[in-house]
Parts: sequence; structure tokens; C-alpha cells
Amino acid sequence: MALKGNDILVYKRISSTTWRPIAATRSNEIESNCETIEISSPTTASWRKFIAGRKSWSITVNYLLMRVDDPQSGASIQELLNVGNSYGIQFAGRNAAGGVSGTAILTRCKITATRGNLAVGTFTFKGTDSLTY
Repeated sequence: MALKGNDILVYKRISSTTWRPIAATRSNEIESNCETIEISSPTTASWRKFIAGRKSWSITVNYLLMRVDDPQSGASIQELLNVGNSYGIQFAGRNAAGGVSGTAILTRCKITATRGNLAVGTFTFKGTDSLTY
């Protein structure tokens, strides 16, 4: 069975044992990177050789914004705009099990609201440490 986009959600840590999904998620993207370090020298080899260096990760979430007085919305506008704050983030299936988690800083918040359309938010979180599997 193919995995569908709506099978994966991003969760925000509320307490040490409680995770809350970011409401009305439209799309999620997780990216991990690894730098490479060249270990060859032009005088010793004709082919370049590399080793793995430092790693990094980020998660971008696009979702429909809900009314602030809606108990299912998960956040007020003030909370959404708190760039620079750290959050516990989990990228997992609908049952919040078997995913990856870590601590990330909210580095980007973009809210788009056009007349007659639903308001959409785009939020990017940059990992501050390793991902836990």
C-alpha cells in the first residue's frame, strides 16, 4: 500500500509525554543533509575522495490557519509568529508512533490570506540537534 501525504503529520510537543498535531496540515516536508569533507589531495590522487561531515535537518509545514477561538486550531496568531522559539517536533504517522523527533527552532513564518480564500501558513523549523528515530 502506498503511503499518502495525509498519512504523515507534524506534531508539536506539549509536555514530556503529549504531542499535538499541527492542525489542518496541507503538506509537510522533512529534509536532512550531510556535508562532505574532501580527504584527497591533488598530488596524491586523480579521483577525489570524501568522508561524511556534519548533518542538519529541517521541517517545513504548510497548513490551513484556523480561527483563534477554535479549540482545534492549536495556536494563536501570536504563537505562530514566534520565530526564534524552540519547539519539540515529531514527524510521524497519524497515530504519532514510529516517527522521528527532535528539537527545532522556528526560523520562518509566512501567512498568506487572500480575499475569498482560506488563510494558509508556511512554517520552517531548523533542527538544533540530532533526530531521534
